[in-house]
Amino acid sequence: MENFRKVRTSEEESPLPFPDLPPDVVEMKVKEGSKIRNLMNFAMAQMELKGSRQIVFSGCGRAVTKTITCVEIMKRKLGGLHQVTKVRYKTLLEVWENQDPLPGSPAQNLTVHKNVPSICILLSRDPLDPNQTGYQPP
Repeated sequence: MENFRKVRTSEEESPLPFPDLPPDVVEMKVKEGSKIRNLMNFAMAQMELKGSRQIVFSGCGRAVTKTITCVEIMKRKLGGLHQVTKVRYKTLLEVWENQDPLPGSPAQNLTVHKNVPSICILLSRDPLDPNQTGYQPP
């Protein structure tokens, strides 16, 4: 692998695991390099100023802990939020390029499929179904 260099990474798009969400629900996609301050400023503005009733935080891989941190900060600042947590796996596609191809042969690429943990957390001001798996009352 020392002769290979990562060219790109892409994740498969999958629908949110929450049925019956309104079409205007705010989805916060947390990435590994996202700044918590920026995420929280936007999310708090949506919930307080624009009056959104629900917000979804999602992150995968190394961003899972940052996603949970954002949710806990929001619950502490706003209070009275119902929560539903769903954990699943997502498939990441990594494309690696050979740095030292053999003379006269075409460049070789290597595609790696990685299954990484993913989390989606729905926060709602309105009561949610308490029988749903992953539900936490305020």
